[in-house]
Amino acid sequence: MTRTRTRILTLLACAVLLLAGCSGGDEADDGRITLRFQSLAWQDESVKANKELVREWNAGHPDVRVEYVQGSWDSVHDQLLTSFEGGEAPDIIHDASDDLADFAYGGYLADLTELLPARLKSDIPERSWETVTFGDGVYGVPFLQEPRVLIANAALLKESGVRTPTPEHPWTWAEFRQVTKELSGDGTYGVAWPLKEPVSATLNLSLSTGGKLFHRGADGKVTVRFEEGDRVVPRTIHDQVDTDRSASPTTLGSGGSDTLPGFFAGKYAMVPLGFSYRQQIEQQAPEGFDWQVLPAPAGADGLAQGVSPQTLSIAEDSPHKKQAAAFVDFLLEPDNMVRLALGDWMLPTGEQALKDPALHTDEHGWATGTALAEHLRSAPAQSVRGYAEWKDKVATPALQEYYSGAIGMDELRHRLEEDGNLVLARYQR
Repeated sequence: MTRTRTRILTLLACAVLLLAGCSGGDEADDGRITLRFQSLAWQDESVKANKELVREWNAGHPDVRVEYVQGSWDSVHDQLLTSFEGGEAPDIIHDASDDLADFAYGGYLADLTELLPARLKSDIPERSWETVTFGDGVYGVPFLQEPRVLIANAALLKESGVRTPTPEHPWTWAEFRQVTKELSGDGTYGVAWPLKEPVSATLNLSLSTGGKLFHRGADGKVTVRFEEGDRVVPRTIHDQVDTDRSASPTTLGSGGSDTLPGFFAGKYAMVPLGFSYRQQIEQQAPEGFDWQVLPAPAGADGLAQGVSPQTLSIAEDSPHKKQAAAFVDFLLEPDNMVRLALGDWMLPTGEQALKDPALHTDEHGWATGTALAEHLRSAPAQSVRGYAEWKDKVATPALQEYYSGAIGMDELRHRLEEDGNLVLARYQR
């Protein structure tokens, strides 16, 4: 059912039931407003922090009650699409910036440009706002982000005698390749790449080497060009697996969690993972296992890497956008943003929150991650319409075959460019 038809039916129902006080369920008989906040928090600490903040809001705002609704990352896109089409979308929507483009262009999300307070606009840097800007509008508030880092077996690193990288003096990609060779042997691989979903990892890390891949012309249309800067990261991974034998070939089809048992057993010296995996490692690591967080390698553009932050959006159909924006502002006050970041083991986007001492401790690598925040940029595919189809039908199988050695670099380039541009062209006519 379309949103237009839903509105018509709702108006007719209200007209028929006017004497009964039909209100669509958004406002109680006593005039109190109820906002539905769909959260995707799933870790115990994160769910607890979100629910606590909802309770605190409700205690201080008796006229605007927020109802906590639990969502799931596994099904959020399809679930939201169904709720938008059915006119049942939550007022406040937790999602990720790389999932917003079609919803924004489709008219399902409210433009927040005039709804957000100046405090929030100025506290979050422009590089983060770019992740939620589509056309002339802003369709979400980016509030949590995570760089990819190297999680290393500290004992193996120390025994090898290799230089330990820091955000101030990271490894280059060439040095990283050499280090993984030195860490390999006696049943240990220098690195395990979990590349079940290879596209975002490859594209986001390639920002450090000047990779861009998607190029927008003066007419606004996007084309794929696989240039030299785009080749460094995939070539490094390919050579580690196929030439050096310093990367495990069996983890290429694995998710990040799948590599942890082997990492704990000393089978892999390092695993590139999202920053939030630290919580899982801390919870599951055997007693006495010593691990540390290292920055990802740097290239011609330093430590730059792409991210798709977690976001809070407001449904275009919400009748209470101003109140929803006020709740978002409350949720993302600096102290509250820190609580959300600590609950998810991620980094806040807000500059005030990033200054919190709790995010600058050496324990669990917090200081290393926080030092990387200024280098995070909008993911290359952020605003590319048709990206999802390009990723699923073209890029994922092409990269998987390249990393496994089934195709070479020239064939990879051909498929990403030629086949990829045919897909994108259908979305840009």
